[in-house]
Amino acid sequence: MSNIKKAFENGKAFIPFITCGDPDLETTAKIVRAMQESGADLIELGIPFSDPTAEGPVIQGANIRALAGGVTTDKVFDMVRELRKDVTVPMVFMTYANVVFSYGIERFASTCAQVGIDGIILPDIPYEEKDEFQPVCEKYGVDFISLIAPTSDDRIEMIAKEAKGFIYVVSSLGVTGVRSEIRTDIAAITEKIRECTDVPCAIGFGISTPEQAAKMAVNADGVIVGSAIVKRVGQFGRDAAPEVGAYVKSMKQAVSNL
Repeated sequence: MSNIKKAFENGKAFIPFITCGDPDLETTAKIVRAMQESGADLIELGIPFSDPTAEGPVIQGANIRALAGGVTTDKVFDMVRELRKDVTVPMVFMTYANVVFSYGIERFASTCAQVGIDGIILPDIPYEEKDEFQPVCEKYGVDFISLIAPTSDDRIEMIAKEAKGFIYVVSSLGVTGVRSEIRTDIAAITEKIRECTDVPCAIGFGISTPEQAAKMAVNADGVIVGSAIVKRVGQFGRDAAPEVGAYVKSMKQAVSNL
């Protein structure tokens, strides 16, 4: 059984995202531990990249700061290896195809398995190009996580039937970032997905408040939040762990009440 399934076994899952190495990897590790203690069910770790095309200004800024601080893929792997001594929640990487290509797809997937990463999300790889990555990930027991966007329509069935781990439902068109309102018909998308698969679906992009999280979680199995957390890290720097922990706790409570 995929370790990721455990994240969805106790009601609605809350999935926080963080950019590794902003402001430094030591702080990232503290934040990950605070997230686990505060009830995160699965944690997304962003490996910084110089051209993160799916990200808005908040996460772009975090990528730039992390890279300027000398963060590399190997250093991120080392941090995860260390975290796995006491962090038990599932963890997945979110990064870009170029990061995996330059590291070597096989080497990347095998190292993920060695250090305890449960899945990878590559937002710049469409379904039609996943065959370069998914079989290699499967070989090492790492879930290659699919994304479904509001524009996926007739492709939803095709994507959902082959999905692994969980399905990342993109709530809004455009890049990541805090939004005051989400207008997409999430219920219709999740209904279509559930007709094809029992793989859980989690909604991300634009969610920042407990009220939004609760609203989105009604129709999904989990809620993903990135920019609102990365923004707090940018604000509090090396002192961000308790702030992020408190935020994660409030968001987890919001989705747990359903």
